[in-house]
Amino acid sequence: MQYHDVRVHPESDRLPRPEQLAWKIAQVAADPVPVEAAVTDMIINRLIDNASVAMASVNRHSVMSARAEALAHRREGGATVFGMGPNVRVHAEWAAWANGTAVRELDFHDTFLAAEYSHPGDNIPGILAVAQQCRRSGADLIRGAATGYEIQIDLARAICLHKHKIDHVAHLGPSVAAGIGTLMRLPPAVIYQAIGHALHVTTATRQSRKGEISSWKAYAPAHASKMAVEAVDRAMMGETSPTPIYEGEDGVIAWMLDGKNAHYRVPLPEMGEPKRAILSSFTKEHSAEYQSQALIDLAFRMGQKIKNWDDVEDVLIETSHHTHYVIGTGSNDPQKFDPQASRETLDHSIMYIVAVALQDGSWHHVHSYAPERARRPDTVRLWRKIHTIEKPEWTQRYHETDPDKKAFGGRIVIRMKDGSVIADELAVANAHTLGATPWQRADYIRKFQTLSEGIVPHQEAERFLDIVQNLPNLKAGELHMLEIAIPERDIRQNTAEGIFNFGQAKPAAITAATSTALAS
Repeated sequence: MQYHDVRVHPESDRLPRPEQLAWKIAQVAADPVPVEAAVTDMIINRLIDNASVAMASVNRHSVMSARAEALAHRREGGATVFGMGPNVRVHAEWAAWANGTAVRELDFHDTFLAAEYSHPGDNIPGILAVAQQCRRSGADLIRGAATGYEIQIDLARAICLHKHKIDHVAHLGPSVAAGIGTLMRLPPAVIYQAIGHALHVTTATRQSRKGEISSWKAYAPAHASKMAVEAVDRAMMGETSPTPIYEGEDGVIAWMLDGKNAHYRVPLPEMGEPKRAILSSFTKEHSAEYQSQALIDLAFRMGQKIKNWDDVEDVLIETSHHTHYVIGTGSNDPQKFDPQASRETLDHSIMYIVAVALQDGSWHHVHSYAPERARRPDTVRLWRKIHTIEKPEWTQRYHETDPDKKAFGGRIVIRMKDGSVIADELAVANAHTLGATPWQRADYIRKFQTLSEGIVPHQEAERFLDIVQNLPNLKAGELHMLEIAIPERDIRQNTAEGIFNFGQAKPAAITAATSTALAS
């Protein structure tokens, strides 16, 4: 890796293009370095992972709304939409929008945490949509995805957004643009303009992840992907972007991040160095914020030692700065203790998550968040006895650069009314690379089979798994075969009239195309 010093420059410097971060990212994207076998395998795993959570969320309201908007933008030979099968096509940017929302809705796909947080699997919907519309091959998609993961993760290693209350998708716009640049084999000059434009239009505040968390949390990455697709399109047509977008005296760093005295050291692969960043990311076994994964596993085994929940005096979670201040009591969000709170809020409350995990000894992406589960009196009583504190040693492990030491767990101390104490700790989730049961291909397949059960017909599920595992061999124009067809009776539509479908009935062609896909 090569580390690049990034700081704010006054306009009088006229910072040369080769010294700008956006240009250096563009060069990495344009580098035709081969993709290593381990990276290819992991990209296939993450395609399966994304499909798993998309199938589980296909009938949730946000996903139905995004799908309705996408289906109002039909295009022959365009990109596919989750659940609609390979024969229903829409414009690529709208496929990125609908599919990105489906992937993100349940907060249940992969993660990378460093100076900034990210869900790098969010890169895939936009890159795949363009690959389908532009008739690229499986090998092309793999190259594009490797770049998307590399750029988002490298930015997340170095540049913190959340401390300035900027949403983490500000790193996603540039990474999707870079990934599409790789996919399309664009020259650095075009990718550079696309990166600048994508960053310029995808910065937003973190209010979408604060207080009463709304459905926009699912839409935010999809919006960034959609903007990136449009940014690349404009750059390919010769349009330019604000520059230098990172280092300018009125740019992102100067006014949204660390200001005129900022200094970042951003790692990027050297020319000819393989893009391996995806191997540093990790997926979720449980449908909750990543920092809760190890604590859920820990709560499972600790809960077995308690017979009566009303015998618990209090529960202390010792953990990292992020866990305490974002999903713990350090957030000072009263909604995190509200039994009437939305699912989006509950999956960002480590107090709720630990209470349910202690009591149930299991976790389910639907049942664990059901209103009747959240409002159970003994759960509410236990929930309100739980609090968090930051411990420097856990914060230090959270920010470790050594992957063998990096951890996102914590210690749980349960104090009983009789004075006895039950205490234990877990550094990494069981599914983590360094965990008790690190995930392999079979685990991703099991996740897909579990989350798609009762939604995707068995034969169709097997077809998808066969196709996706043959990704490197898919030829140009065959990527639409990656789409999954759900029977029309099992896929709900948002029938509300909006702007895009104003005055239109549900397109009859959707039913016919979906039926044809299932039959074939």
